[in-house]
Amino acid sequence: MKRVFIYSLAALMLIGCGKKTETTTVEQERVEQVRVTVLQPQEIEREISVSTNLQGYLTQNVAPSITGTIEHIYREVGNKVTKGSDLVRMDQTQYKTTKITMANLEIEKNRISQLLKTGSATQQQYDQIVTQYNSTKEQLEFLETNTYVKAPFAGVISAKNYEDGELYSGQPILVLTQIDKLKALVAIPETYFPKFKEGMKLTLTTEIYPDKVFPATVEIVYPTIDPATHTFQCKIVIPNTKNLLRPGMYVTTTIGLGKANALIIPYQAVEKLVGANDRYVFINDNGYAKRVSVELGQRFDQNIEIIAPEIVEGVAVVTTGQHKLVDGVKINIVESR
Repeated sequence: MKRVFIYSLAALMLIGCGKKTETTTVEQERVEQVRVTVLQPQEIEREISVSTNLQGYLTQNVAPSITGTIEHIYREVGNKVTKGSDLVRMDQTQYKTTKITMANLEIEKNRISQLLKTGSATQQQYDQIVTQYNSTKEQLEFLETNTYVKAPFAGVISAKNYEDGELYSGQPILVLTQIDKLKALVAIPETYFPKFKEGMKLTLTTEIYPDKVFPATVEIVYPTIDPATHTFQCKIVIPNTKNLLRPGMYVTTTIGLGKANALIIPYQAVEKLVGANDRYVFINDNGYAKRVSVELGQRFDQNIEIIAPEIVEGVAVVTTGQHKLVDGVKINIVESR
């Protein structure tokens, strides 16, 4: 009987332990304390800034269409030239020979013209000499242009690849660059395509002249969008009569697009996805955090414009405490602005 009693006591203890394990403690739901900003449209001066490199408005490779020896190069790198000034003189032998041939053909043409009037020459003879004369004249003009190479526009010599007496082999002898007027190509996000027009005014700045602003004008708006970058190109032209700017300089272009309404939040409220360039914010979704992917618009010091279908007036965006949030966690708003 004693042994039976011990077994019964042990069984009761096991049963009691089993009931205890079935009793679970309900864990309290996680709640994060946050501050939010309720979005309200703000009027802004819409502008975008993009960076680019300047180019000479015109650039000409001085490369004659004839081969031979370079007799003389008139200019050195850095020399300014006016339109029509001498740049290069090639070997003149072929030009001078053709010039003599041209003079002889002109004499012969005039002689046959007189004989034709007296009936001592035929029309066929005259036509033949005229054809030879015209062909030689064209050849002489070609040789003159390519033997005595002149500047097609005013500019500065930006490169020199030969010296006097060297054999011209196809590489440009000189490079002429226009610098009193410059150009630049800028890539603009496709969102702004409807706002860009030829003739729009804009400004340039450069770190080289931190206190100066340079005016510029949109000359060409390219008609297609790059599907890879979702941008389109604009060609801008920049007056440079004082020659302060130079081709190759790095500049920032600021383009004003007028007034607009935008939704602005502190820049620090925007989170970045690790390992990607995707940006997102958390909004209040009936007491729970909801992650929303956003595009960034214009920046204003410590604030930034955000754009997304769910980002509308009246939405509460988490601006403090967002670093601790995950999608769907419960939030307690301690301050709303």
